[in-house]
Order: sequence, then C-alpha cells, then structure tokens
Amino acid sequence: MFILGNIIKGIAVILDVGLSIYMWIIIIRALISWVNPDPYSPIVVFLYRATEPVLYRVRKFLPVHGMGMDISPIIVLLIIMFLRIALVDSLFQLAAIVVRQ
Repeated sequence: MFILGNIIKGIAVILDVGLSIYMWIIIIRALISWVNPDPYSPIVVFLYRATEPVLYRVRKFLPVHGMGMDISPIIVLLIIMFLRIALVDSLFQLAAIVVRQ
C-alpha cells in the first residue's frame, strides 16, 4: 500500500507546485497590467494566453460595471489558495492514511 500512498503524495506535490506557479503567473499579470506593456512582447503574450481563459470565466460572474477595477485576479488567487488548502492538504492526508494501512 505504500506505493499507492507515494503516488497520491506525488500527485499532491505536482498539484501544489502547479498551483503555486499559476498563482505567480496571475500575480505577474496583475502587476504588468499597472504599466503599459508592449502587447507584442513574448512574455506579455504568454501571460495573457495563460491567464485570460480563467480570468474571462471569472469576469462573466462578476458585476464589473461601474467598478473601475478588475478584481478577477484576486478572485482567482483566492480560488487557488482554497484549492491548495482543501485539495492538496487532503491528498497529503489521504497519502498518510494509505501508508499507515
């Protein structure tokens, strides 16, 4: 059973690292939006392509009319934090239970 526990732990680590990287990508995109970036820069193009599908879905549910500020990155960051606490920690605890059996 320790092999299954290690597989679950590996999935949890990969998921945690992936969520951390995506969280930093969202933060960098939000910081870049404060300045006037070159829209043809490969970094800016990557940031927009990597984040816009998720941010667009969040914007569809937010009432942004008259707000003057896009809070969708904050909402996405909160969702990522929730997933790291709820999902990743649960997978680590599941892996520990499986290894003990």
